[in-house]
Amino acid sequence: MEEEKGIPQSYVQEVGAEGKKSGFGAKFKGHLKKWWWLHLIFFIASTLIIVLCLVYVGFPRISQNGVNDSTLEIQSLTLSNPTPHSFHLEQTAKLTNPSTYHPNLDRFNASLSVGSSPDKPYAYIELPAIHATKEATTHIDQDVQIVDMNAFVDYSTQLLTKDSVDLVVKGRTKLHEMRLPTTTVDYHKTVTMRGLNGLAGFNVTSFTIKLIPEPDGANMIGTVSIPNPSPITMTMGNVTFNNYVDNEFIGTSLLSDLILKPGDNTVPMRSTVNQTIVIAKVTGTYEDGMLPVDIVGNSSVYNGQHLEYFEKALQSNKQHIILNVGAALAALGGGGGSRS
Repeated sequence: MEEEKGIPQSYVQEVGAEGKKSGFGAKFKGHLKKWWWLHLIFFIASTLIIVLCLVYVGFPRISQNGVNDSTLEIQSLTLSNPTPHSFHLEQTAKLTNPSTYHPNLDRFNASLSVGSSPDKPYAYIELPAIHATKEATTHIDQDVQIVDMNAFVDYSTQLLTKDSVDLVVKGRTKLHEMRLPTTTVDYHKTVTMRGLNGLAGFNVTSFTIKLIPEPDGANMIGTVSIPNPSPITMTMGNVTFNNYVDNEFIGTSLLSDLILKPGDNTVPMRSTVNQTIVIAKVTGTYEDGMLPVDIVGNSSVYNGQHLEYFEKALQSNKQHIILNVGAALAALGGGGGSRS
């Protein structure tokens, strides 16, 4: 091939290639110089979209997950001043927050239900605002209306008869974290509480038989011990029990102004029993004087009003004890008492 104007062809081709590269770079620089504002707008918009997604999508999810991961422990619970349709609630609980975030939660209304029927609230309470640090304490002191009697009967029965009971707390509130936008979170916690375990350990620790009844008809006066392994204090009023031997009704016992507190409770007992049936039992089937007695709850009356939720719970629970009636009868002459 001929050389053009004395310059080798290969040299011409190389210069052409470099020219093309220089042309693209110049064009790109020219594009940026002309349209830099458009690229800046795109960068700002992209950054803004990412930030907004983090703030308005990511933060609410992080907040909800933080609430879900927190735990609630009821440290003490007092039910007082009961009426047929309400009670006064005083409760102290500990909120544990494992998150590195320590937000503020607004006060809110929460429903209370038993774990076996979480969608049937028996009452609503107002939970106070709280700063959710690693460990925070909340306190409630308010009157509570019973909105579903059947649900509250179920709760009271499980509380009295079981070793533990699940309490479901549900509501919705606002969460605040520094200067981030306020977000709404659902609060849904199942709290497992110790129950009264069927009043296991209930016992008549001492009693005296009266041949001549006292003015109220009581002819057996004694003391009962009632363990309460739960953190719950319950005002139950005047509580009566029906007593049976071999399924035969022998009389009733009264525990006046009963308030069950955590731990062991020692309570005065006044009973009216059919002494004819009792003496027949200990001189017949139970010659050793050790009388097996079944005790079943009957009534709960506070300020002259029956408390259905406590009565049905008591009626569902049976206690079995052994009374040393022989020793009590033998002590009649000396006016002494007898331990069961």
